[in-house]
Amino acid sequence: MSETLLQTLLNTPYVSKFGVSFDYRGDELTGLLPYKENLVGNPLIPALHGGAVGAFLEITASASLIVSQPLDRLPKVIDVAIDYLRPARAVDVYARAQVARSGRRVANVRVEAWQGRRGAPVATLHGHFMITPASKGTR
Repeated sequence: MSETLLQTLLNTPYVSKFGVSFDYRGDELTGLLPYKENLVGNPLIPALHGGAVGAFLEITASASLIVSQPLDRLPKVIDVAIDYLRPARAVDVYARAQVARSGRRVANVRVEAWQGRRGAPVATLHGHFMITPASKGTR
């Protein structure tokens, strides 16, 4: 795992604005999007904005690629498909990613986000990312 690359991701203005953090235990990385008032998209329900949830899923996918293999650079999004399964209430959101396949240039990642109960996801992401594996001298 490249701790420096993960810190670079977390320190980017886009990611730091959300306040995303990660808990890495064993071989599992769990992301946390803490509830903030400015993330609410529908104050009538209240529910988090879909863009905030989607961004969190994308950030979690990138972080999982960084911790699962040595990379020279941050992963770049090729494409993502997000399924919004239910409204994300105005509470913390958690997510876990699974790297389905990782080649020399492209990685395929799936992410699930939930609140309260992992068996009832609020959204899922399936994405392809361009990666630059670390050269043998930088591992």
